[in-house]
Amino acid sequence: DQARPYPPGDIGTRLTLNAADAGGAPAARAALAASLITPLGALVALAFVDVWVALCVLTGLPALALLLRSFARDTGATVAAYQRTQSLIASRLLEALEGAETIGAAGTAGRERARVLAPLAELGAQGRHMWALHGRALGRSGVLVPLLTLAATAVGGLRLAAGELSVGDLLAVGRYAQLTAGVGAAASLLGAIVRAREARRRTQELERMPATAYGTRRLPPDGPGELRLCGVRVLRGGREVLRVDGVRVPGGSTVAVVGRSGAGKSVLAAVAGRLIDPDEGHVLLDGVRLDRLTHEALRTEVAYAFERPVLGEGTVAEAIATGARRPSRERVRQAARAAGADGFVRRLPHGYDTPLPRAPLSGGEHQRLGLARAFAHAGRLLVLDDATSSLDTATEHEVDLALRRSVRPGTRLVVAHRPSVADRADLVLWLEDGQVRAVGTHRELWHTAGYREVFGAGAEADADAGADAGPGPGPGVGGSVPGAVRRPEPEEARP
Repeated sequence: DQARPYPPGDIGTRLTLNAADAGGAPAARAALAASLITPLGALVALAFVDVWVALCVLTGLPALALLLRSFARDTGATVAAYQRTQSLIASRLLEALEGAETIGAAGTAGRERARVLAPLAELGAQGRHMWALHGRALGRSGVLVPLLTLAATAVGGLRLAAGELSVGDLLAVGRYAQLTAGVGAAASLLGAIVRAREARRRTQELERMPATAYGTRRLPPDGPGELRLCGVRVLRGGREVLRVDGVRVPGGSTVAVVGRSGAGKSVLAAVAGRLIDPDEGHVLLDGVRLDRLTHEALRTEVAYAFERPVLGEGTVAEAIATGARRPSRERVRQAARAAGADGFVRRLPHGYDTPLPRAPLSGGEHQRLGLARAFAHAGRLLVLDDATSSLDTATEHEVDLALRRSVRPGTRLVVAHRPSVADRADLVLWLEDGQVRAVGTHRELWHTAGYREVFGAGAEADADAGADAGPGPGPGVGGSVPGAVRRPEPEEARP
């Protein structure tokens, strides 16, 4: 959650291009040190030949040092701006690739191309400015260094005239002065070090993010999976996006979280399983605060399924088995059957051993594999964050029935957009503007006009179909769930 201010493309650039540039810093420093050995050795040798000539050269070195320092400062600012613009282009490109189908259907490819490449002119200007700074530094050092050599030779000539140096000494002074002039070539290597330094700074911004801290507690054995949210507040950019207090979800029940877009449903789902920590308050599972659990205890008892699951590039079986603990092959197949994925998986060329890059999967099939992975690792709490959005209503109902029959009993938190899903739940948590508007059963809340409006057009027909089919499975449908917090706000349905 702490990485939220950084777009995915920016993070990708920091972890690839910037990390590679930062990794080149040791080699650049070593090369710079090696390049300075000869000039410094020549300066020492010059002092042995004649101290006054060496002092003459030393008086010019501060000017050269100021030149290089100015180059490093100006180059650092330009490199930082260049890398920021590079990340902006990468972020926009990634957004466009993720929405390629929408862009193609809308016929906005040209507009999107212009949006992605809009910062390219600025990137080019910054690149040209970097080369201009580099050329300016080389040009100035190219003037200053010969002047130092000339001054050293002139002082050597005066010392020769005074009888303090021999002709051979004067010849040596000229050669050593030329070798000392090699300091000016450090500008190129210094530029590489500056680029590495700025790249390192960008990667360190991610490295300095504190890792999620875990406790030492474990859950009590054979707990039902009771979930409680006490004084929970989540802030984004100083704005409150979620406030939930005093909500208790009985263990073993299914809770549907509903609300309009932006109501805080996904934030609540993330808080419930500690994908993010609330800014205030605590979440408890079977009486133990989530932030006090060990990593193993938390991740073996809380499973997630998302709208767009990331399955990796292994086999189908490996994608389903990925988790804190590796399930058996039979458990993987059982989870796939519960998610309605077993049929199409068996039709793949190598079944469960088919590599995912070679498996042509539809959006719904992709989503069902994500569900299967969650089912294979289901513990006391299973969170489905819009994880059935690509399934049709009938398939979604079949998955729900299989989930109740085949998957380990536990508490289920389901982000719902269809009234049929809410109707099958034991309890509905209705969010509005990040706060709990009401808690009750779907049928109780349906009498509130605002609740019906959450589901949009066609919701009443869907709900009527669910009512005709009779009460859905589960202990609380059509009635209250014992011990649940209830805050209904009745509003008579309009005719």
